[in-house]
Amino acid sequence: MSLTARALESAGIPTVIVGSALDIVEYCAVPRFLFIDFPLGNPCGKPFDEIMQTDIIKDAFKLLSEAKQAQCTVKGNYSWGSDIWRENYSRVDKSMQEKLRLRGERRRQRQGNNKNINSPPG
Repeated sequence: MSLTARALESAGIPTVIVGSALDIVEYCAVPRFLFIDFPLGNPCGKPFDEIMQTDIIKDAFKLLSEAKQAQCTVKGNYSWGSDIWRENYSRVDKSMQEKLRLRGERRRQRQGNNKNINSPPG
């Protein structure tokens, strides 16, 4: 998204990135970035929380209209409710090793099945 935003900006189309990967997005030097400190994949708020989602989008439009400088990052003032997700997010340790191995096997099996379905006969 960051590279797309830069390309759009160079064509004269203003952009705002709403995201949760602060280090990555800032590294790509997007013009305007609304940082939401939520688990990756949820930058516009909690699922089914329409009020929060609407407020985040309103903040993005506000940033679009009010940003005074290039590479402007604004931190949204939102709470996921509990920070317990931080403890387990992307955690891999020995207690999860068997579960992850089985999940990987199932994924590889599904991928193999999909290849068989999509490949031409013969």
